[in-house]
Amino acid sequence: MMVTLPPDYRPADTEEFMNPLQVEYFRQKLLRWRTDLLRDADGTLASLSEGGIHEADITDRASVETDRALELRTRDRARKLIAKIDQAMQRIENGTYGFCEETGEPIGLKRLEARPIATLSIEAQERHERMERVHRDD
Repeated sequence: MMVTLPPDYRPADTEEFMNPLQVEYFRQKLLRWRTDLLRDADGTLASLSEGGIHEADITDRASVETDRALELRTRDRARKLIAKIDQAMQRIENGTYGFCEETGEPIGLKRLEARPIATLSIEAQERHERMERVHRDD
């Protein structure tokens, strides 16, 4: 089923949660995010492959090494985000997107706008974080 979004469409709490328009809105938002991440990763890759390090000065060399480490960390983070975006796209396909993995309750539009890859409602997320803190203190 193809859904065409009006250009100015914004999900609203007055609509049925995850109606076809909302699903399409978040699908496009996830795809745009994924495209941006891939474009940035390509840029990083290009600048990484440019340099064997030929800075003679030791401080320049250290600075290049630091930049490279930072770029690799950034790429790793992007890779993990892309995997989470792919999982969110899978949830859109199977109709579970936007609902908490734990409670089955709607995650909520504000949370999904801020974090379209969210899998837990705020309440479930806070419960998880409390549990992690308790176990970390052991």
